[in-house]
Amino acid sequence: MRRGFQVLAIASSLLTAASVGQAAFAQKQGGILRMSHFDSPASMSLHEEATGAVNRPMMGVFNNLVMYRQDVAQNSMSSIVPDLAIGWSWNEEGTDLTLPLRQGVGWHDGKPFTARDVKCTWDLLTGKAAEKLRLNPRKSWYSNLEEVTANGDYEVTFRLKRPQPSFLALLASGWSPVSPCHVSPRDMRAHPIGTGPFKFVDFKPNERIKLARNPNYRKHGRPYLDGIE
Repeated sequence: MRRGFQVLAIASSLLTAASVGQAAFAQKQGGILRMSHFDSPASMSLHEEATGAVNRPMMGVFNNLVMYRQDVAQNSMSSIVPDLAIGWSWNEEGTDLTLPLRQGVGWHDGKPFTARDVKCTWDLLTGKAAEKLRLNPRKSWYSNLEEVTANGDYEVTFRLKRPQPSFLALLASGWSPVSPCHVSPRDMRAHPIGTGPFKFVDFKPNERIKLARNPNYRKHGRPYLDGIE
């Protein structure tokens, strides 16, 4: 691994107007953030890799259904907040987790985000999809997941085999982004498509990862940077 490898992405919450103090970005909007990175990942696939080498750069490209508040020092169940979901509720038995989804969200290639993308993501992670991940490091996370159903375009239900209150914490993890139905696992390794504040540009192994601002991102406000390298 040669020295000087540059990572062009960090967690989206650090780079948007609503999640940091205004004083931190009181200067002119725009510019490129260049930062060194500790390793060159094997691919750009968050679902197939298992180290921070891909997680740290790619988190800004994607969104979760729910996430941990980034301004709280320690993660806990009480610090989980909506992301692509706008809320959640459990049934009386504690086996059905239903999440209404944010409307008007688009993938970086312009296609709309819907409940079908959520179902496709977890069908892939549980091995139920026609396409398969080359590696699936977190399949065991979802051994208690019976199925995911799409209730129309903007609501999903996760049905568990038995109650598991901690299941929401798995969905809030940095390893739980929603992926698009229309992009194959193979293509996500080389050119990931997300919904996040930064769009993937390119990856040159042992050299750089490059992201650019997503001008259509509205969830937490627009990113203040034009790109990261």
